[in-house]
Amino acid sequence: MLASRLSRRAVLAGTAAAAALTAVPGITAKAHAAEAPSYRWRNATIGGTGFVTGVLFHPSVRGLAYARTDIGGAYRWDDRTARWTPLTDQLGWDDWNLLGVEALAVDPAHPNRLYLAVGTYAQSWASNGAILRSEDRGATWTRTDLAVKLGGNEDGRGAGERLLVDPRDSDTLWLGTRHDGLLKSADRGATWAAVSDFPAVASASGQGVTFLVAVGRAVYAGWGDGDGSATAVNLYRTTDGSTWETVPGQPTGTSAKVPIRAAYDRHARELYVTYADAPGPNGQAAGSVHRLAPATGRWTDVTPVQPGGSDTFGYGGVAVDARRAGTVVVSTNNRWAAVDTLYRTTDGGLTWTSLKDSAVLDVSETPFLKWGADEPKFGWWIQAVAVDPYDSKHVVYGTGATLYGTRDLTHWAPRIRGLEETSVIQLISPPVGEAHLISASRDIGVMYHERLTASPSRGMATNPVFGSATGIAQAAGRPAYVVRTGWGDNGNGAYSDDGGRTWAPFAAQPSIAHDAPGPIATGADGGTLLWSFVHWDGTKYPAHRSADNGATWTEISSFPKGATPVADPADPTLFYAYDTDTGTLYASTDSGLSFTARAGGLPAGDSQFQLVAAPGRSGDLWLSVKWNGLYRSEDGGASFGKVASCWASYTLGFGRPAPGADYPAIYQVGSTETITAVYRSDDEAKTWARINDDRHQWGWTGQCITGDPRVYGRVYLATNGRGIQYGERI
Repeated sequence: MLASRLSRRAVLAGTAAAAALTAVPGITAKAHAAEAPSYRWRNATIGGTGFVTGVLFHPSVRGLAYARTDIGGAYRWDDRTARWTPLTDQLGWDDWNLLGVEALAVDPAHPNRLYLAVGTYAQSWASNGAILRSEDRGATWTRTDLAVKLGGNEDGRGAGERLLVDPRDSDTLWLGTRHDGLLKSADRGATWAAVSDFPAVASASGQGVTFLVAVGRAVYAGWGDGDGSATAVNLYRTTDGSTWETVPGQPTGTSAKVPIRAAYDRHARELYVTYADAPGPNGQAAGSVHRLAPATGRWTDVTPVQPGGSDTFGYGGVAVDARRAGTVVVSTNNRWAAVDTLYRTTDGGLTWTSLKDSAVLDVSETPFLKWGADEPKFGWWIQAVAVDPYDSKHVVYGTGATLYGTRDLTHWAPRIRGLEETSVIQLISPPVGEAHLISASRDIGVMYHERLTASPSRGMATNPVFGSATGIAQAAGRPAYVVRTGWGDNGNGAYSDDGGRTWAPFAAQPSIAHDAPGPIATGADGGTLLWSFVHWDGTKYPAHRSADNGATWTEISSFPKGATPVADPADPTLFYAYDTDTGTLYASTDSGLSFTARAGGLPAGDSQFQLVAAPGRSGDLWLSVKWNGLYRSEDGGASFGKVASCWASYTLGFGRPAPGADYPAIYQVGSTETITAVYRSDDEAKTWARINDDRHQWGWTGQCITGDPRVYGRVYLATNGRGIQYGERI
């Protein structure tokens, strides 16, 4: 249940960030700033960590496959190197909403063509969706903006595919939308028009078209807005590409309320459809699998196991074996009691075998998949399933955190190299020790990165296990001491005395920490902890203080509610907090016992404004206030001056000084001209050099950035769906 609850939190957090970003004026990721020193950008390896919502083997090219994710873009599989190549990193700051991929499609007759329907949220505050069209397997793209919204991270994101190349004509594409019916393009996606004779009535709050699938020369469309009644319609078809009709005899009832996916067995000439009582990936309690013989109109219920009692779930993925008639794989979804599985049949659904029962899982390459337990789970949120058309025993399936694959139907391991989808909230680069990086993320908690090129060997930080982290902090003068907060299985706060290798829970926690764990700070000597509390719905609560390593806590009435505590890196008695509601800097000179207001009249109104302290210096504070710019105080917050070199600053951090410099290198995501990008300054923010490029933008990157205090020029960047990016000078 942990993953289910926490992934919902990721959606909500993304929604809040998105709502704030829509107010940014005048920013365009299409403008160009002067190119800066050359940088090489790579992912710090974790391995997956997000919801793989779709996988598609190309039917005409051996070893070619594509994957889509809910917030992290699309990928192409290279069978020679056994790696995924990201295809949408070029999407920039103002195109953040396009990193969620609603659907993908390939053209069997033209192997180099690839189409993506992109758009993360269908809410009013989000931008419209778009179609990305490629003639070179995703190496380059042509973009068509749509007049409708798509929902790659909405409920129902594991259904599909909602995009299809017409089997009769490669120039014709179909796109099923959630709230705007069925769209059609006659020029390979360059322009689109609504299909006026599509019989289903679109709903402003429904699922709309859940999938499109070719059945010979016909096209079938799943419809997700039926009510499950005996007269409900959830499947339509066209046999001539012009007129649509209801598919007769289709299953009805609660277990067949929402058609999730469909696959056509061209050898047996039969269509398999999976159903659930809700779109998923959460909230499904019933489901079924049905087989249709289109030539005769005969439907057959071939459900492997009927949900019931405490064993509630829906059905999700379905894939047919292109080499063997009647061989089909389907997945359960949202099955928490008995754990989700894949069922496989070789006789058209007369009998089924659970592949989980004989599965041998090897997660040595991505140890976090044990989730703090002794053995990994087979999976959850399984709605993407694919069978290699050139190898019947090569099966892959997506989960809420990875993509598993097998070559023999028994031994399974993550097939995730190159695919990184983590939503990262905070990063620390320690000044000493084995690890150059400690990360805090949604859904997978805190990780200690001994190497940047391999998934952390300890997996998720345990004792307690966190689903989503809310904060990490390291004592500047005692780097072996690290603390973390988040949603845990044994308390919501923990500390480490060995730099983050191992952890122990706080002996106690304030009662509010159970429902609203927020960010935490530790004094420079590790002697004082300040813990702030913010509920996921935005409600703010009084911060608490501990002077005995979390054994006891007392409320700090003078601390601005909901603010992020910041420790002075040189003086353990000094702490700071920026009240984003009033635009006031607060400071404490008594180790956090009390706070008083200092500078006021600063920008207010956005909870994502960030205050950071320059390392090794007392009272040297920097305030990033988004499109209001960047401010600096050198007197502990008594006064601030605006930095003239940039007009927008979203997140800022520090790294090792440039050779010959006596001030740390500064890194920021911000704007010095018209483009929002990643910048470095070696002269205390007098001048900036852009260090990313147009191919490496990763959508929204305003959460956290930090340099490496031991390696000049190395920078770590948190993204919302493309993991941890790190750049190095070349």
